[in-house]
Amino acid sequence: MSEITLLVLDDDPPPRLGALTGRARVLHADEHTLAAQLPSADVLLVWDFLSDAVRRAWPGEGPRPRWVHTASAGVDHLLCPELAASDTVVTNARGIFDQPIAEYVAGLVLAFAKDLPGTLELQRQRRWRHRETVRLAGTRAVVVGSGPIGRAIGTTLAALGVKVALTGRTARGRVHGPEDLPLLLTRADWVVCAAPLTESTRGMFDARAFGAMQPSARFINVGRGALVVENDLVEAVRKRWIAGAALDVFAHEPLPPESPLWDVPDLIVSPHMSGDTVGWRDELGTQFLELYELWAAGKQLPNVVDKKRGYVPQHD
Repeated sequence: MSEITLLVLDDDPPPRLGALTGRARVLHADEHTLAAQLPSADVLLVWDFLSDAVRRAWPGEGPRPRWVHTASAGVDHLLCPELAASDTVVTNARGIFDQPIAEYVAGLVLAFAKDLPGTLELQRQRRWRHRETVRLAGTRAVVVGSGPIGRAIGTTLAALGVKVALTGRTARGRVHGPEDLPLLLTRADWVVCAAPLTESTRGMFDARAFGAMQPSARFINVGRGALVVENDLVEAVRKRWIAGAALDVFAHEPLPPESPLWDVPDLIVSPHMSGDTVGWRDELGTQFLELYELWAAGKQLPNVVDKKRGYVPQHD
């Protein structure tokens, strides 16, 4: 077999690929040089997983990599019609972020239930004001997205005594289908969005969805920013249609300073960090190297994305 050319769409810090020394020719690209280098690559590692450079560069002329791996759970940033129609195998970082994101969501739910933002603000003001907080056990959550991240969120919240309903693209086993979501929203104390971004999920949380929720409900998005109509969410929180929200993902990232989201009372903003625990980049690099060994040996790869659906299908 001729020497394999691995092209890396770089980010800082770059991946540790020393294990491939002498086994592959490793090239590096950024958003400006990617298009020119794609024809020479057998494998593309999308390390800069927030960039849409692949989607812009892929439709060009010449050969294309046989395998693309993205160091992220979502693939909406790279899929385009030409890539979806090609024979190129696309894999993602499924499995790396499940538990960290679940812990982050649990932290947000606890913070809301126990009014930790209020406590910190009162401490800042040096004010002693006793309050009562919400008992978490027995409350209801609906988790939208039945992939590994959604399932981990459900399991973690259930361990805290929360009654969890999981919804997915289709009904199966204990997973509700999309037709059940409107009714579930009316009963939920916590609505957690962990769905992939597809044409059917884009903008799914809009004024109608927020209007269906209880005034005491809180909404949390750790999926993709475009799943939410942000102006509708701003209005829902400001008008007290819902009690609060927490967003870790946004339609435009980084969130610009002029965004109204920064100033909405009872809205927690975090910079797309829910899955990023200490050592997460090393885990991503190790995962890619493990997949590379399988690919080089001609073995079947896990985490293969259904390019028409936009995510890795469930097989249970």
